Amino acid sequence: MGKHQVRIAWTRGEAAFVDARYSRAHEWVFDGGARVPASSSPFVVPPPLSDPARVDPEEALVAAASSCHMLWFLSIAAGKGFVVDAYVDDAVGIMGRNPLGKVAMTRIVLRPEITFLGQAPTARQLRELHEASHDCCMIANSLTTEIVVEEPVRQP
Repeated sequence: MGKHQVRIAWTRGEAAFVDARYSRAHEWVFDGGARVPASSSPFVVPPPLSDPARVDPEEALVAAASSCHMLWFLSIAAGKGFVVDAYVDDAVGIMGRNPLGKVAMTRIVLRPEITFLGQAPTARQLRELHEASHDCCMIANSLTTEIVVEEPVRQP
């Protein structure tokens, strides 16, 4: 199907390393050339050893789930003749213990605010658009965590 390549680059610098007091700051370099400054989550490793201004893997997982859902939603809505003017999602990932007792992303809540031009879908059509988007999303299909869509649309 497709191959997606990412280079993760970290260097020790001056840290002793074995005392665990080394920076978790690193960089993600994507196959298209985009560079993203990354770090461990400040909830896992406190600053200054982590950098809260950088993207952490947990945030990236939530962003990937939200982005994938949005891209499918836009495609499916267009195919159904709905014109989406704007789509903004304040997605949230919840960490907890999974059934095996391991710390995991246990829930991702998508909260898209969608603005339509002209005819907007009915509540039922909107629910169907989100269900179809979820079913098509490769990220959602790859995860065992619950992904929920809340308050999917606010119309002016």
